[in-house]
Amino acid sequence: MEIRLRGQKNISEEIAEEYEKLIRFGALREGDKLPSCRALAMKLGINPNTAERAFAELERRGLVTTIPKKGVFVSASGGELLIKEARRQLAAIKKAGLTQEELISLVREIYGEERQ
Repeated sequence: MEIRLRGQKNISEEIAEEYEKLIRFGALREGDKLPSCRALAMKLGINPNTAERAFAELERRGLVTTIPKKGVFVSASGGELLIKEARRQLAAIKKAGLTQEELISLVREIYGEERQ
């Protein structure tokens, strides 16, 4: 997978965001191996420590797992991430005061619009 840096943010953050997108959209799937920190650093022309920080951030987000002497592997699928995000958003909606009936009505409205 190609990672392209746009220079708009901190490099390690940008790398983490790019890999997160690839995982969320299913381009990288659970069990897929990411390049080594050194290989990624050489490819992007960055310091290996920067790549390590990006992978550490991905691990903190629960997207990858590092297996010593084996590498960094995708640990969550896009579907799992979507459900996790939906749960987080629904909790915030509930806390904001939207009732279950209002939410169900809204969901029916949105899904009904998609069918048309």
